[in-house]
Amino acid sequence: QVQIVESGGDLVQPGESLRLSCVVSGFHDRIYMMSWYRQAPGKEREWVASSTLAGTRDYSESVKGRFTISRESTENTVYLQMDNLKPEDTATYYCKASRIDSWGQGTQVTVSS
Repeated sequence: QVQIVESGGDLVQPGESLRLSCVVSGFHDRIYMMSWYRQAPGKEREWVASSTLAGTRDYSESVKGRFTISRESTENTVYLQMDNLKPEDTATYYCKASRIDSWGQGTQVTVSS
């Protein structure tokens, strides 16, 4: 059974950093694209960043220059390095893998002074 597990969320102050991790297990093939999404209370889930095995990395305008997505392709693992965090980054962060319909449980990031 495929499982997606996100971790690394925490309560931090504005300007601080966090590194999120996502591991996909039970899928016996390399995943071409892995992405991060986030959902703030009362808002729709939004795309944050994506990484492909071709080496492309894309970011939403709201996080470009502050967040960095990276992955270990052999392990179907993806990371999200988040620097200079802002209160508007507060959300539950989810990992999404291509060819897999399910979502993980998410990890909570709260940025507050």
